[in-house]
Amino acid sequence: MSTNCTLITGGAGFIGAHVANELLKHGYRVRALDSLVPQVHGDERQRPAYLNPEVEFMVGDVRDPAILTRALEGVDNVIHLVALVGVGQSMYQIEEYTSVNNVGTAALLQALSTHPVQSLVVASSMSIYGEGLYRDAQGQTRIASERRLADVRLGLWEMLDCDGTPLTPIPTPEDKPPCLASVYALSKYDQERLCLLVGAAYKIPAVALRFFNTYGPYQALSNPYTGVLSNFASRILNDRPPLIFEDGQQKRDFVSVYDVARACRLALETPAAAGRAFNISSGQAMTVAEVATRTIRALGRDDMHPEITGKYRAGDIRHCFADISLARDVLGWTPEISLEKGIEDLAGWLEGQTPVDRAVEARSELAARGLMV
Repeated sequence: MSTNCTLITGGAGFIGAHVANELLKHGYRVRALDSLVPQVHGDERQRPAYLNPEVEFMVGDVRDPAILTRALEGVDNVIHLVALVGVGQSMYQIEEYTSVNNVGTAALLQALSTHPVQSLVVASSMSIYGEGLYRDAQGQTRIASERRLADVRLGLWEMLDCDGTPLTPIPTPEDKPPCLASVYALSKYDQERLCLLVGAAYKIPAVALRFFNTYGPYQALSNPYTGVLSNFASRILNDRPPLIFEDGQQKRDFVSVYDVARACRLALETPAAAGRAFNISSGQAMTVAEVATRTIRALGRDDMHPEITGKYRAGDIRHCFADISLARDVLGWTPEISLEKGIEDLAGWLEGQTPVDRAVEARSELAARGLMV
């Protein structure tokens, strides 16, 4: 048990609220700093009802030095979750994503340079990998190049070797070189590297957690950029089928927010984790179409079927799922919530929710800028 005070930036968000619950359960004191972005929290911008009442809550922007000074007073640890999320949106809100994600992290680290803490955990992302790792027909590990626009226009979705033979996706470990295919991915890698670099320079133990597709209660259902499962749920609850890009056979890796929250706590508590980055996910590959079908079933709409759009979004990758052995070996972390149990839990929370479906609006934004074909 710990009596340390931990600041969670972005602490009123979906992941932040669960991290707060996890820390409180283990004896931490928790302070949350959040600017309550309307896209996530609505125009009323009020403290969300799901945020634990024991959390000390501050409204403010992480880029504001005065706010940071107050937020860091008496703080022992920081979990940095502040980020605008969304691969597609990042490609047309370039300045805003770079300001919040990159500059916001730099502002936090500037403050920490004169107010060092015992530990720093930063939320990184699977997006930094671009395409996941592959194996060729001879069994050799391959790093795939980015897909060509000419190919995806023809519906040629899969990754091919230089001789045209298909590549087989395999679990992606942390030592795969980054391939930054979107503004969002670039900003997340910048957040990760800034924290590890400055942490080492100022002797602040820093850990980066590369979250894969995180889902669970409290996710912003009316934000079309918040996550695959919540987008599907929002459509289904509005009596509309989930929209799936490409052919639906792209493979992803989904992790419960409860497992993510536990990983954040363990990263704070594991000295051997300092200076390293870890994949946090289930380690189980699943097609997007299968996830959509499971979500439909969990919400009791067996009469509904996903809508396969055959469209491609700029910055999207084909396959990526995690090798989680490093987190197991160093953090002592393994996922505990199966996708079946996690979707069931999500479905229970969704009862009574009334999300606004903005999926078509988001697609229109991308198409108007030539970012979807």
